[in-house]
Amino acid sequence: MTDPLKPLLGKTALITGSTSGIGLAIATTMAAKGANIMLNGLGDADAIEKTRATLAGDYGVQIGYHGADMTKPDEIKDMVETTHKEFGSLDILVNNAGIQYTNPIEKFDPKMWDKIIAINLTSAFYTMHYAVPLMRQGGFGRIINTASAHGLVASVEKAAYVASKHGIIGMSKVVALETAEDNITCNAVCPGWVLTDLVKKQIEANAKRDGVDYDTAKRQLVEAKQPSKEYVLPEQVGELMCFLCSDSAAQMTGSSYVIDGGWTAQ
Repeated sequence: MTDPLKPLLGKTALITGSTSGIGLAIATTMAAKGANIMLNGLGDADAIEKTRATLAGDYGVQIGYHGADMTKPDEIKDMVETTHKEFGSLDILVNNAGIQYTNPIEKFDPKMWDKIIAINLTSAFYTMHYAVPLMRQGGFGRIINTASAHGLVASVEKAAYVASKHGIIGMSKVVALETAEDNITCNAVCPGWVLTDLVKKQIEANAKRDGVDYDTAKRQLVEAKQPSKEYVLPEQVGELMCFLCSDSAAQMTGSSYVIDGGWTAQ
């Protein structure tokens, strides 16, 4: 019988882009619910090790780290295989790694287009390409792809980001159909504005552009899109993803779950 306090006990989750921001909140929430975690992401090596050790100590689960570069398919393959080998299974895959860059289409740096598509979209293809056979082998799988409100609607100056997030939603539907009879689900989660480092950089840029202070730019950004006038908390995204990994969500697949303060309801 599943422990209601640790519904993910014994499961292994690989979470890309999980050394900070939403990804770290997802990792923390899943570890608290009993999952072993393979972290992945950028950052100072000592800081990452401290995060890894803290999670392991706080929640009594196995926490690993793999530094795969999300633009390099061979490293992604090694990360997936290493996770399965070290933990004995790969039950949950969260494709969360992502970057942002803004500019009008005529000024958009083609190199940044390639990089955003590689990290935000193509990396998820490779993780799923290598993870799905292992999940089929284990008879269980939960794949959750971090999309965005921008996977459903657009904003100016975000050609690559919007394209990548629309693509993530489409690819999630395809994988859901292909795994529908295998006790594997694949869904996308679409957060609105969350105060991550990516969003903070955008707030800083807006403040500089508009000649206002950071707090004013922060308020203006969320009020322009989210009727709740509040930012989504990273922990709320983590809790939603944990629910999608639960037995209650076994028939929820191929869908997009919005957590955006009413942004896309308009």
